[in-house]
Amino acid sequence: MTHPFHLAINVTDLDQARAFYGGILGGIEGRSTETWVDFEFFGHQLSLHLGTPFATEATGRVGDHMVPMPHFGVVLPLDVWRGVADRLTAAGVDFVIPPSVRFEGQPGEQWTMFFRDPSGNPVELKGFADMEQVFAG
Repeated sequence: MTHPFHLAINVTDLDQARAFYGGILGGIEGRSTETWVDFEFFGHQLSLHLGTPFATEATGRVGDHMVPMPHFGVVLPLDVWRGVADRLTAAGVDFVIPPSVRFEGQPGEQWTMFFRDPSGNPVELKGFADMEQVFAG
């Protein structure tokens, strides 16, 4: 990847955000002030600012599930995804959609999980055994 994205979102508590994004998800903390902190988030820049998180609504259909919209996340190689799923499970995270496979045996086969951070921001992580299949139809 040559062009990482930058995403800035609000969180209600920077210490909780540090524990979640750094401790559980494995992000590397960068610059910070009293009101925000940056993380390297799987190769991208995630900026967490103190404030009211964006409103979400369960309007996105994923298989048989309705998921929070909007949401953000990343696409990971399956071995990395499984490691994160194990850490989230061990931490007792309450999943919106627990780690599971979609489109099994089909083009674009992917593993997915949905959860919320401590401020309620919805996150989806996808895992692919074959990263060439990310945009498969």
